[in-house]
Amino acid sequence: MKKQPDTSAQYDAVIAKCTDIFTRKAVDYGTAWRILRTSSLTDQIYIKAQRIRSIEEKGEAKINEGVEPEYIGIINYSAMALIQLEVGVANTMEELMPAEQAVELFTKYLHNAKALMMNKNHDYGEAWRKMRTSSITDIILMKLLRIKQIEDHNGKTIISEGLDANYYDIINYAVFALIQLDEQKQ
Repeated sequence: MKKQPDTSAQYDAVIAKCTDIFTRKAVDYGTAWRILRTSSLTDQIYIKAQRIRSIEEKGEAKINEGVEPEYIGIINYSAMALIQLEVGVANTMEELMPAEQAVELFTKYLHNAKALMMNKNHDYGEAWRKMRTSSITDIILMKLLRIKQIEDHNGKTIISEGLDANYYDIINYAVFALIQLDEQKQ
C-alpha cells in the first residue's frame, strides 16, 4: 500500500526553500522592494505566472530556468505584498526596514498561509492533489486578475474577499504546484 504524502511536511519544505531565498536576497539587496506598491507586486506575480503558462503551452523554455523558480517568486512576491498591505509602502531609504524585520514578517505571512491551507485542505480533502499543475497556474492567473480588479477599485469590494485573501490563496496554490512538480521528479 502506498504511503499517504505528508502535506504539512511537504509544505514546510517548500516554504523553507522560499524563506532561504528571501533571506539571502534581503542580505544582498536589503529591503529595496519596500518601494513597490502592491499593484507593482501584483504585476511581478502576473509576469511569473504568465511565463509559467507560456512554457506549459509551448512545452519548452528558451531561458533554461524551468518553472520552479517562477513559483518560488510567486510565493515570495505574494508574501511581500501582504507585508506591504500591513505596513504600507516605503517612499524613502529611511522608510526601508531592516532585513531581520522583513524576514520576521515574511515568516509570519507564510505561517498564516499554511494555517489557512491546513484548514481548507481538511475541508476539501486534498482535492488539489488531483488537479493538473496547468489548472493551478490558471487559478493563480485568475486570482491575479481579481486582485487587479480590486486594485482598480481602490481595494473596495461589495461581496468578495479582499486583496489579502487572494494573495494567501496564490501562495497556497503555488506551494501545491511546487509539491506536485517535486513528486513528478521522484
